[in-house]
Amino acid sequence: MHREPWIYFCGPKDLLARKAILDSLSSSGVATQSLNIDAPSGEGIICFSSVDDDLCDFVREVSHNREKRVLAVPLDGTQVDSQQAWSLLRAGASDVFLWSSVSEMASQVKARLDRWRAVDELLQSPVIKKNLIGQSPAWRSALRQIVEVARFTTAAVLLIGESGTGKEMVGRLVHELDSRVCGNELVIVDCTTISPELSGSEFFGHERGAFTGAIGARDGAFAKAHGGTLFLDEVGELPLALQAQLLRVVQEGTYKRVGSNAWQRSQFRLVSATNRDLLQSIEQGHFRHDLYHRIGGWIFRVPPLHERREDILPLASHFLRTFLPDISVADFDLPVREHLISRPYPGNVRDLRQLIARICSRHVGPGPITIGDLPEDEYPAGAPTKESWRHPEFERSIAQALSLGVGLKEISQGAADTATHIAMREGNGNLRDAARRLGVTDRALQMRRAARRRQNDE
Repeated sequence: MHREPWIYFCGPKDLLARKAILDSLSSSGVATQSLNIDAPSGEGIICFSSVDDDLCDFVREVSHNREKRVLAVPLDGTQVDSQQAWSLLRAGASDVFLWSSVSEMASQVKARLDRWRAVDELLQSPVIKKNLIGQSPAWRSALRQIVEVARFTTAAVLLIGESGTGKEMVGRLVHELDSRVCGNELVIVDCTTISPELSGSEFFGHERGAFTGAIGARDGAFAKAHGGTLFLDEVGELPLALQAQLLRVVQEGTYKRVGSNAWQRSQFRLVSATNRDLLQSIEQGHFRHDLYHRIGGWIFRVPPLHERREDILPLASHFLRTFLPDISVADFDLPVREHLISRPYPGNVRDLRQLIARICSRHVGPGPITIGDLPEDEYPAGAPTKESWRHPEFERSIAQALSLGVGLKEISQGAADTATHIAMREGNGNLRDAARRLGVTDRALQMRRAARRRQNDE
């Protein structure tokens, strides 16, 4: 059940203009609710009369730094130039509508909300919730984009990312969400294991007697993938000669078996994955520029685990239930949870899975995983401290801000605002709980939020 989107008006209180917008949205089938300014949540619409820093800060707050979808809609007669539109997008708006009539705006909003809700329904489907675990902003943002492209386009998809991030599982997801091909075969080719001598047969198939040992005809990957999906794992490892042959098939959908003069046809959804920097490979002459653009109709970066640390414990619990399905309490003691969160994962999700497998092999009896279940080589050098919260990502954010000319006062304000947003969100809007976590009084937090709201409304 979807909640109604909220709507908020920033600017002069032109009641007639506001009523016209609300009436048009209602006529288009978009029912709205007022924004709870103390605990903004869900998707929403901001109608504004001017673009300034306060509006961008407000967009950043209600979108939770792009976690929630927000549409920015100028009030009738408000001029928005390109730079202002980009400022709103960078602040967290999902889109900025420049409209010529109220009815046109309402139709645009309705179409966008319908698409978002279709994507959200897919994100809640069993195929995703059971296999692609995680609720971190980085992971949900990547999944939203991948789900939308998989279901609503036929484009070739290129997945880039470090080893162990789950690119093959994402590739399977693209196949299962593509309504045209999901009932047909998903053919996976590991490009690192193809020998140059047999690569032609592996992809194109061969006729009987085409070469020594070809005692019978054989279908290749192109034939098997017809009507389905071809997943090329580690596509950056393909030899140049084979890249040229693959390009023809991708462009024209035709190929010849080894030892045959007859053209065969094959239509398939192409999904490729690599942990290489293909642009660098192109510069070095190891990968074809034209093939890169053919396989990368849409390019997605699958985030490494250190960018989605919020997902470590949910993933660990998922693997725990996988390896110990009969365990009475599928959980971890506090020291184990702290170790899992603070530990580096050079092998990403695959690394975490292997660690949980090792832990499970040592665990006996009912109850949660205890610190004694950790292998000895996993013992940390020292206990976690409050000083260990500054991750490299935090320092990179500060460095980026400084490079853009942001001063210490703005950085401090931004950090405080972000901490406040997180505390309020994780406390489900409970002011007292958020104040306790922030180490301030209820009154101080209330006054701070009121001051920020006044700045946004001025």
